[in-house]
Amino acid sequence: MKFNESVMSKLIVVFLFCCVLFACSKSSVVPKTAPEFKSSIPEDNAVGVKSSTNIEVEFYEDVSLADNHSVTLNSKFVKVKASSTKLIFNSNLNANTTYTINIPAGSVSSIFNVPLVEDIRLTFSTEESKIEEAGVNLVSTNPSPEATNLYSFLKENYGKKIISSAMANVNWNINEAEWVKQHTGKYPAIATFDYVHLPYSPVDWVDYSDISFVEDWWSNNGIISAGWHWIVPTYEGSVDYTYKPEETTFKASNVTIDGTWENTVAKADLEEIVGYLKLLQAKNIPVIWRPLHEAAGNTYEYTNGETWFWWGTDGADTYKELWVFMFDYFKAQGLNNLIWVWTTQTKDNAFYPGDNYVDIVGRDIYNNAEAASIAAEFNTIQQTYPTKMITLSECGNTADISEQWNAGAKWSYFMPWYDYERTNDTNESDFAGNVHEHANVAWWTNAFSNTYVITRDQMPDLK
Repeated sequence: MKFNESVMSKLIVVFLFCCVLFACSKSSVVPKTAPEFKSSIPEDNAVGVKSSTNIEVEFYEDVSLADNHSVTLNSKFVKVKASSTKLIFNSNLNANTTYTINIPAGSVSSIFNVPLVEDIRLTFSTEESKIEEAGVNLVSTNPSPEATNLYSFLKENYGKKIISSAMANVNWNINEAEWVKQHTGKYPAIATFDYVHLPYSPVDWVDYSDISFVEDWWSNNGIISAGWHWIVPTYEGSVDYTYKPEETTFKASNVTIDGTWENTVAKADLEEIVGYLKLLQAKNIPVIWRPLHEAAGNTYEYTNGETWFWWGTDGADTYKELWVFMFDYFKAQGLNNLIWVWTTQTKDNAFYPGDNYVDIVGRDIYNNAEAASIAAEFNTIQQTYPTKMITLSECGNTADISEQWNAGAKWSYFMPWYDYERTNDTNESDFAGNVHEHANVAWWTNAFSNTYVITRDQMPDLK
């Protein structure tokens, strides 16, 4: 057969083209490798990290997270999400703490589903908690010597020790404190009361003019604290009372306006409660005073949140006017034995009456067993109000005080709320029980087992 050079040339060209094409196609195949660590925030071995820092771990390519990823922070499983090339941690950091991030092999995969081959382990430590010097003086004009002594005592111990407190059962007794003493052998240092039934006193079941047991507590070096669930008529002229905004036509915005029925009621109430507080002042008893608490309710916590008390319903500006109205009224009446506590719901700085009207900032926490998140709240509040002492003004079903303290929540004092059924009658058999709606005997025993928790027997004479 005769050789056809033209055909042969074409075949050679086709062959060479195929070779080039095959080589190119082989070189374009991307190798399927495991995820490769790139960087992290904070960096590995970083020190002095701010507790507000958000943790991120970045890779050189997009990654996905296994359903059973087992990623931990200080050996505890944490919420993590994959976003493009990063792992983003949902966790709160505490001050003065060393952290270790562990991302086990297999927890992360590349876009080709190739899993992480080796563990990634990163370590960093946060900065020390900074507690600035509390205000030099009380906000009250010419405070009594005893109020000044008490404030100085709180300042001296702030960040070093935490003072124990018990709430009255509803209003005017020391039943909760007696219950704690019965089961632990010690009294809390602070006895707290509530003037919630002001319109009814004095009657046989509540008489705020009987201060004998309050005097006794103070004479035994105990501290006195008081709050006020301020109940008002459900409508003008009503003899039914409430603090719930949905149950009354009483408007906080009218309290400071002369001639309104709300103004008339408020002035009468303030005059009455000043009389009761002056009974304590006459006995040289200072009072940690916490009125108009939790004003913002949960309005800043989630959509459709609401205020819980009438004093917060008309907004932050009205609330601050009401606070100053009370403050100025007390000042005009010569009350000088009070240490003023304002309660934050967090994210509610608009409700803050101002540094000139507040000595201590409180926070009420319930149903939170996570010491780390409690400490994170403490740190946030302290950073927001750096010249004020921060206190756990109410609590219930929380992490043990030892856990909170070790996590960095250096509260000035703590106070579990009362259990009505458990302590409403000290003579009933129920009073002997160890279980409690807000803080059982084990919780109190844990608190009192720590040398930094102050009980009444450890209190100095502040007279």
